[in-house]
Amino acid sequence: MTRSTPIPETVTLHVPFRVVRRGGRKEMHLPDGTTPSRRADSALVKALARAFRWKRMLDSGEFATIAELAEREGIAPSYMTRVLRLTLLAPDIVEAILDGKQGPKVTLAQVLEPFPLGWIDQFPFKPCARAPSLSFHKPSRARMSSRAMSGEATSRIDTV
Repeated sequence: MTRSTPIPETVTLHVPFRVVRRGGRKEMHLPDGTTPSRRADSALVKALARAFRWKRMLDSGEFATIAELAEREGIAPSYMTRVLRLTLLAPDIVEAILDGKQGPKVTLAQVLEPFPLGWIDQFPFKPCARAPSLSFHKPSRARMSSRAMSGEATSRIDTV
């Protein structure tokens, strides 16, 4: 700038963005090409923390059943069971959620739905999933219960 160019008193900056509701709160979505700061989804992080705390309490023998623990926590046993299932997520998915890298399609409501127990089969939750679409298919209860009863659900350990 030279001395002959006056400095404006007001600078107006236009930033295109849109406000989107997600999980009961509003988020600002920036235009393509911008890199937003990563922020962990507090609802997902809280659910993960609860799940691992409850699992530790059950494993230590502090509570004998999920029903006892749910009664002490003041929540429904069915909800506690759904949240406890989060301890079966692959470690890289848990890390992505804690780092805020899980992607906008992964919400608490989605991770509380039944998901595959094999870590390799959990690709829709992964931050760099190469699936053609991130739609989650809810398995039928009959298929889930037959897998659980056959022991397949607990006897398979997949590594990533």
